[in-house]
Amino acid sequence: MHFLVSLIEKYGLLAVFLNLFVEGMGIPLPSYPILMIATAMAAHMHYSYSEIILTGMSAALLADACWYWGGRHYGTNIVKFLCRISLSPESCERNTHLMFTRVGPSSLGFAKFIPGFSSIGIVLASAMRTPLLPVIFFDVLGVLVYISLGVALGAVFHNAIADALDILTELGKGGFVIIAASLALFWAGKWAQRKHFMRQLRMNRISAAELRDLIVNGDEPVILDVRPQAIRRREGVIPGSIVAHERNLKAIAKRYSGDREVVVYCSCPNEASAVLMARKLRKAGFKKIRPLQGGIDAWLEEGAAIEQESLAA
Repeated sequence: MHFLVSLIEKYGLLAVFLNLFVEGMGIPLPSYPILMIATAMAAHMHYSYSEIILTGMSAALLADACWYWGGRHYGTNIVKFLCRISLSPESCERNTHLMFTRVGPSSLGFAKFIPGFSSIGIVLASAMRTPLLPVIFFDVLGVLVYISLGVALGAVFHNAIADALDILTELGKGGFVIIAASLALFWAGKWAQRKHFMRQLRMNRISAAELRDLIVNGDEPVILDVRPQAIRRREGVIPGSIVAHERNLKAIAKRYSGDREVVVYCSCPNEASAVLMARKLRKAGFKKIRPLQGGIDAWLEEGAAIEQESLAA
């Protein structure tokens, strides 16, 4: 641990920059510990609080610029990729889309405080062709507040942080083991949550070709679209589909017989939102429910028709 403290003392601002950049690129590596430690040690170093803030802001904004470029060139495919590898894939895409569409670019002002939303928010702003000026304004504001708070905490609790560092330094390898074990437990808990969720996704799917055949043959399946409104308007909907959310689940159960064939689709990794809705529909009394494998993307790849307007349930 003494080596780690010496490393921060020697490369403090570089450590701050790399940590904030890595976190900004989507790696869940907490930045507040390094910000607070660097601030607590600033009195013994050759840098000021303002230099810490500027260094952190440079790193975070550079990472955001990378995500903005990616969103402009690859659109929401980047969002799907990020949600696919997320530790919380069950809520990633839907929740981030809902937040950005409801709040707009001003959501970037507090995005850094929401795990997983920071990078996705920038991608969505770029992919949706949000005007650049408000994106820059709220992103810079959000980054400034986020990093300044970390520095402020380090300044307020610098004595306590210094004492903790002294204790860990005295513990030597034992201090490192304590920190490593804490991080390992955190990651293990998150991974266990992800594995549990992935087990929940085990449900029979229907392919886009099979769904199209059902429609052509006149079987009239109930097709439910669980995507946010902004995505439906941008990507289009499968003809005959209706909007399905928890708030209108009871209405859908009353409107259709439990024996009807039900197909649920989204545009999220692993059909996560579709599977979760399918499970709720099963509890509501429906017996024949299948998520659309590959979601709306598979439907488009099949060359099937879509409608540009969203339909209400």
